[in-house]
Amino acid sequence: MAANKLKFDFTIKPEDRKIRLKQRPQLIWFTGLSASGKSSLANALEVKLFQAGFHTYILDGDNLRNGINKGLGFSAGDRRENLRRAAEIANLFLQAGIIVIGAFVSPFTKDREMIKEIVGEENFIELYVCTPIEVCEQRDQKGLYKKARAGEIKDFTGIGSPYETPVKPFCKVDSSFESVDKIINDIFPLLAKRLDGSQNHF
Repeated sequence: MAANKLKFDFTIKPEDRKIRLKQRPQLIWFTGLSASGKSSLANALEVKLFQAGFHTYILDGDNLRNGINKGLGFSAGDRRENLRRAAEIANLFLQAGIIVIGAFVSPFTKDREMIKEIVGEENFIELYVCTPIEVCEQRDQKGLYKKARAGEIKDFTGIGSPYETPVKPFCKVDSSFESVDKIINDIFPLLAKRLDGSQNHF
């Protein structure tokens, strides 16, 4: 069956799109506990990048589960498939020259390594949102932590299932004592330098 799957070689290459858009497409991946602030940070970062002239798109875990991943549950296999699909979608955007911002709990090292392998290590920027679980529980608008502690949700990350801390993230941020705007303003210069392709040095 695999022998029948031929890859068509299109004329316009990813490198051509990088040059046209004058940016280096990267997957900026926010990982951390539920309610740690990942989506808020991803949103604020996209606004900042957009205003600076970058071409961007956000992939959010909850939003994808309302669409392309609607049929997936929360078993270990389904969670991994959820991330695999997100990474493959991100990779398509990267080939189109777009900077992608992902916001996913993604608690396991092996899954984050899978994502890195799909998009390429050189295209992966890992941002660890290390907000303490006590703060996450206080913020929890969905009541997921309460349900998890009551035994209504099994294998919930941070309660019934572990979160494996990234070993060498691009940077680590804590939204429990710094505002979203302060965090984004602090990390933006580092990110912008890596994303800038105005000199076409890819």
